[in-house]
Amino acid sequence: MASANGNAAGSAGPGGPLGPSGSPNLQGASDRPGTIMQGDRRKAYRPISEELRRSAFEAGLEAYARGDFFEAHELLEPAWMGTSNVAERSLYQGIIKLAAGYVHAVRGNPIGMARNLEGARRYLTTSEQLDPGCATSAGIDLAALVAAVDDRLAAVRALPAIVGTNPAALLDLAADAPPVR
Repeated sequence: MASANGNAAGSAGPGGPLGPSGSPNLQGASDRPGTIMQGDRRKAYRPISEELRRSAFEAGLEAYARGDFFEAHELLEPAWMGTSNVAERSLYQGIIKLAAGYVHAVRGNPIGMARNLEGARRYLTTSEQLDPGCATSAGIDLAALVAAVDDRLAAVRALPAIVGTNPAALLDLAADAPPVR
């Protein structure tokens, strides 16, 4: 159940920041200033205006689109930390995780890539479940983006057999990052 400010209500549940279903278990308000509870962990909350969040988001998407995944991750963090709206937070975190996955791809780390893509999928799906209009209003087709993430995950899971004969295969995946928009 969501409260008036868009935060989910309820207890943390088992499994740390993810609930039993594997979805982020977001609670909202924290007893410590400057944080929001996500599952059983406090996460940074540095409120900024919607205008500043949108600006950070757009800058992050521009960096992602040009393949600067580390910069995209960094630029998106103020947007993520700047809102208490759980659907919006999940959208930003999903794209941050997506960018981080491709940072790992560029570095040749398929395990890091897979873990971040799995996290991206969970957060993006949570955003869609909580407020389908959140991504739509940002010009993002979440169903298409999640499907693209699923395709990349399937490719990463096939890598162990491929990388033995072609170590550059991971870099090929990095060049094939799904567009957010």
